[in-house]
Amino acid sequence: MVAPKALTSDEVRQLVMEAQSGDTGAFSKLYDFYFPQVFRYCAFRAPAEVAEDLVAEVFVKAWEKLHTYKVQKDIPFGAWLFRVARYTVIDAYRTSRTWEDLDETLEDPDTLNSADGMLRQKEVVRVVRKALNALPRRYRDVLVLHYIAGLPSDEVARVLRLSQGASRILKFRALKKLEQELPSEYREGRNKAALASFSPLQ
Repeated sequence: MVAPKALTSDEVRQLVMEAQSGDTGAFSKLYDFYFPQVFRYCAFRAPAEVAEDLVAEVFVKAWEKLHTYKVQKDIPFGAWLFRVARYTVIDAYRTSRTWEDLDETLEDPDTLNSADGMLRQKEVVRVVRKALNALPRRYRDVLVLHYIAGLPSDEVARVLRLSQGASRILKFRALKKLEQELPSEYREGRNKAALASFSPLQ
């Protein structure tokens, strides 16, 4: 899998403005850049069989609502996009009657390169997902956005409509609560390491 070209914040803003003018090529570049993070977020928050459909829905909604985004330095496009993703997943949960629990496998060809590694990764995914599912939604959201989607702290705060200070406090409390939900071998600070094993695709 070829990693998407890294984009600076200025390049993202330029592409957004071009896309808002109807340039589908510019939006395609934004799609390629943000797809790995959005897919990771959706794949961790929903069953594997619907994750790709959710990602497609996120980007369709983003294209349809793009005119509502105001290009400003203090409002990152990534935060706006993940707000769309978050509400898309929430809406999917509200309308679905068939999936209560998240699927326990997450295939990642960039990190699961051996049979032993795959088994270990699947076990970690299973344990962490079970613990995350026991948390209140806002605790789940702050941890998944930060550790799994890989958003920087300021963008996580934007997605959750919090100040950066409030977002940091929420993350601290979420990590403490997660540690209580994890088996003993994952405690004593290892909860961060478990979550960090799902860092975004590079």
